[in-house]
Parts: sequence; structure tokens; C-alpha cells
Amino acid sequence: MSLESPAAVSTVSATSDLSVAMLQFNPTVGDLAGNARQIIEGARKAYADGARLILTPELGICGYPPEDLLMRPAFLLACEQVLQQVAASLADLPDLALVLGHPLQGGVPDLHSRSFSAPRLLNGASVLRAGQIEGHYAKRELPNYQVFDERRYFVSGREAGLAPLVFNVQGHRVGLLICEDAWFDEPAKAAKEQGAQVLAVINASPFHAGKRTEREARMGDRARRVGLPLLYAHQVGGQDEVVFDGASFAVDAGGGVTARAPSFEAACLHVSVSADGSVSGPMAPGLSPEAEIWAALVCGVRDYVGKNGFPGAIIGLSGGIDSALVLAIAVDALGADKVRTVMMPSPYTADISWIDAEDMAKRVGVRHEEIAIAPTFESFKQALSPMFAGLPEDTTEENIQARIRGTLLMALSNKTGSIVLTTGNKSEMATGYCTLYGDMAGGFAVIKDLAKTLVYKLALWRNSEAVRQGQIEPIPERIITRPPSAELRPDQKDQDSLPPYEVLDAILERYMEHDEPIESIVAAGFDAADVDKVTRLIKINEYKRRQAPVGIRVTHRAFGRDWRYPITSRFRA
Repeated sequence: MSLESPAAVSTVSATSDLSVAMLQFNPTVGDLAGNARQIIEGARKAYADGARLILTPELGICGYPPEDLLMRPAFLLACEQVLQQVAASLADLPDLALVLGHPLQGGVPDLHSRSFSAPRLLNGASVLRAGQIEGHYAKRELPNYQVFDERRYFVSGREAGLAPLVFNVQGHRVGLLICEDAWFDEPAKAAKEQGAQVLAVINASPFHAGKRTEREARMGDRARRVGLPLLYAHQVGGQDEVVFDGASFAVDAGGGVTARAPSFEAACLHVSVSADGSVSGPMAPGLSPEAEIWAALVCGVRDYVGKNGFPGAIIGLSGGIDSALVLAIAVDALGADKVRTVMMPSPYTADISWIDAEDMAKRVGVRHEEIAIAPTFESFKQALSPMFAGLPEDTTEENIQARIRGTLLMALSNKTGSIVLTTGNKSEMATGYCTLYGDMAGGFAVIKDLAKTLVYKLALWRNSEAVRQGQIEPIPERIITRPPSAELRPDQKDQDSLPPYEVLDAILERYMEHDEPIESIVAAGFDAADVDKVTRLIKINEYKRRQAPVGIRVTHRAFGRDWRYPITSRFRA
């Protein structure tokens, strides 16, 4: 595909409002035919409803992020073919302009030899109209932080020498940007200098807590700075560990949000751009912080299970807060008929754990079974007794219990095809308060990025939502109020091994999420011994986290794509 310069911008002035539709759909990475079908069907419906400009998300044809699929020539060829198919399929709507995101192949100057190199890849978008590809644009600002590593795959449109793209729709001159471009001054200014009267930004911006309000504030600031209205088209859905929250929106030239699509729902946001630059459309309410995180977790589970073809989910239900929260999320995401729980009591399991686990399973309506692990535990100890002779019991025996449970859950998974959802939280993952091949065994770590204090907050929020809706609380109150325990030895409590979670989580947030120095954390009033213990545990347990299943990212820094610490390291500050 050649990188032709866009056609000259028409000088015809707008005499009527422009109806724009932002297709907020849920793509699946690599499902080119399925994504194209959603785009075509959505475009036809939006056109029938009056839209003449339709925006799709960033890399909407292939899904975001496609990662190393971008290194496969066959994948790039398939993307180009589907792009042409979409253009041809909408050729009977000659006055419709569709902006479609896709990988774009083009030549880039070699900075060393100053000769024209072999084609390189751009994060691109094209304007499709009357069955033709009218113009191309390539993303100019490539993010390479947090979960992003776009410079691994793409070169900047600026480096490629590709000009800004401004195109005309019914007399309105539209400047095209892609996601990160709108967070910087130059791309928007360049579009305005080329005659843009409105900015159309296509996006795939991963969710984390507070991201929607941050986006709206930054895009409002961009609109004010450049003096143009801005349309922000976003995708929705889960892709491995990241989720996309939708909430596409529009801001006027003064920076005020004038329209918004729902969060975490597929939708088509119709907005009207007037000749004077004002923008109007429906305004979906924003979600509360707890509701946003809950919706992200539900979305992540639903799409990971559904897009990967698992028939359902299995959860080891202990009667504790973590597995209870995972169960509540799974039922909201998949429905009770697709969730199965298993209680696996040991000699150290409290009676109230049995009772509370069964109670919750009945409340949410899932299939619930029990498998006692005491006989298997005794068999393990007997088999190992010659080699353990004279040695006291310690965490070895505790971990054996966890590994028995992991083996049983994985056996059920293998037999039924359902995925095991693990129940470890961020506080445990940080400090290694979890067992390799035990409670870490499974296919998806639902609450991997929730600190323990947030686990409790969400449990209370979910129960309050049930009461507000006139439903029974899904999580029994005693599960929330009793002290947390792994129940792997007599009278065990989490705080036997760890600082109080309020302290641990505050240190974790400062050190891991914000890279705050140890000295600064101590200076903020935290006990030096607690800080030393927590930060030491974070460092020495990287080997465990590398072997954990992927899980849903809901903070701005999770143990996953945006945490890349070495396992072998002697740096201790």
C-alpha cells in the first residue's frame, strides 16, 4: 500500500450540521473478519440513522494490541485485504466517510545511509469513501511506557514523512489524530495549520482507575489550546490483561464535555457538529470509582473466557474474602450457570469457612461441591516421611495443602474444559504470600491487581449495590468481617506473617506503583522495619510473579506488562 498524500482539502464551507457516529465496539485481536463485520454492520446502521462521518477505534480492523502478530507478513497482508474489503462493501454509500484504523506499511528514510529503506510499519488509519481509500494518516506520537511498547513495532508518521491528514465531509474540514497524538501539542497544531475545523481522534486507551476523568481533562485542555472541538472515539472490551472502557466523548472548543457514550458497553455515539464548531449529543453518566473497577473486572473475565472459548469457570471457594469476591465477579460476568465452585477443606479449615462458602454458593446460585483434602494430605506426608524424618513441620506442609487443591482444580479444568480462576490479590502477589503450583495454579488471575484493602472495599460496594437493587447480598457479611487467614495451620492469621494490610498496601502503592524511594516512605511516617520487610518481599518474589497467570489490570501499574523487574538482582534500594 503506497503512502499517497491526501487529496487537497475542499474549500467548500459547511452550511449544515455534520452528523458523526463513533463506533464503540469490542474487537477481538486477530479476528479480522469478525471485526470487519462489526464495522460494516455498525457503519450501515449509523448511516441509516443519519451519520455521514463514522469513526472506529485505533487499529480497529485487527484489534489492539496485536503485539508480535505485527511481525508476521501474513497478518499484515490479511489486514490490508480486509481493509480493501471494508471499502468495497460500503461503496454503495458514496457520501459516507469512514475512518478505519489498521497497520500501515510504508517506506521510512534510513537515517544512516539517507537512502530509502525497506518498508516499515506505521500505526495508521485511512479514510474510506465511495469504495476508495481516500487518504492515509500515521500516528505521530508512539507511547512506550506502562503497558505500551509501540516503538517495538511502529515508526512515527513524522519520521516516515507522512503529512497530517485533513479531509472534507459536507463542508466540515476534519483533522485526523490517533490516540497519543492528542496528548501532545504538535499533531493537533499541524492539523489546524492544514485547515482542520474539528479534530477526530481514534483510540485504544487501556483502562485504569481514574483514566476516564484524566482523558476528558486532557482532551478538554487540548481542545482549548488549539481552539477546535474534539471527537474521541474509543473501543471497549477485554484483551488479555488490559481492558478498554469505552466512554467515547466529544468536547467543544472551550474544553467542555458535551457528549459521552456509556462505559464498558458496546455503543454508537452520535454527535452533531455545527457550522460554528459547537458539538452536541447524548450524555451517559460517569461511573463511581468502585463501579468503574467492578465493571472492568467483569468485562475482563467475560471477554477472556468468551474470546478464548472456555465453556465456563471453576473457582476454589474457601470461605474467605478473596475467593468470595472472585465468585461474585465471575457470576456477574458469566452467569451462575457457567460457574462452578469447589470447597476443599483441610484439617485446619474452620467450620465457619465451610458454612460461609456453602452459603455464598447458594446465594449466587452456582454449582457447589466439596472435596476433602485430608486423606490426600496424609498420603503426601506419609510418602515424604522418610526424607522429612527429624524435621519440624513448617511452610512445606502448608504449601502441600495448597498444591493439592491446585491439582484438584486443574484436574476438573482438564476434564471439563472450564478455566480455573485464581483468587490471589495484589498484596499477596507483591509479598509472595501465595504458593507456586498451589493457589497460583489456574488460567486467569481476576483480582491480581487489587490490593487487599480494595478487595474489602469492592466487596462492601457490591453488597450495597445488591441492597440498592432490592437483591440479596451476594457475599455473606461474616466473610467480610472475619480476620483473613490462609487456614494452613492451627489458628493462622495473615498478620502473623505480614504487616496490617492498611500499612502493607500503602507501602506497596508508594514503592511499586509510584517508584517512591525507601527513605522517602520511611520519612512519610511508616515504620522502617515494615518498609524494609515489604520492599524486600517484593524484590525476592519476582520469580513467583513471572509464573503467575495473567490478570486484569485496573491500576496505573500492575504486576504484568508494565512491571519488568529482573528476577536475579542484588540491588536493594
